[in-house]
Amino acid sequence: MTWDDVVALARTLPEVEVSTSYGTPALKVRGKLLTRLRPEDDSLVLPDVPLEEREMLIAADPVVFHVTPHYDGYAIVLARLSALKAATLTPFLERRWRAVGPKQLVAGFDAR
Repeated sequence: MTWDDVVALARTLPEVEVSTSYGTPALKVRGKLLTRLRPEDDSLVLPDVPLEEREMLIAADPVVFHVTPHYDGYAIVLARLSALKAATLTPFLERRWRAVGPKQLVAGFDAR
């Protein structure tokens, strides 16, 4: 995948906007972070991934999922774009979108 692929995939969800976070390209919903690019290792930062799930993901697919010491103790996993597939990324984006999106926006999406 490329960043452009991530943007296209995320924009299937309502009100996803291209922005920045820590000076890097990011996707947000009404100003709240959905994901961001880590250009130093061409990975996505995927928030709201519990530590137990993160460890399982890394053990199951270390080619895609990893973490750096900077994220130790945080509910975040990193995903390498070069190995990431849309079918793998979609549930992470939707879960985070549901967590940060306004309740009315999510309810309207679900009602469609």
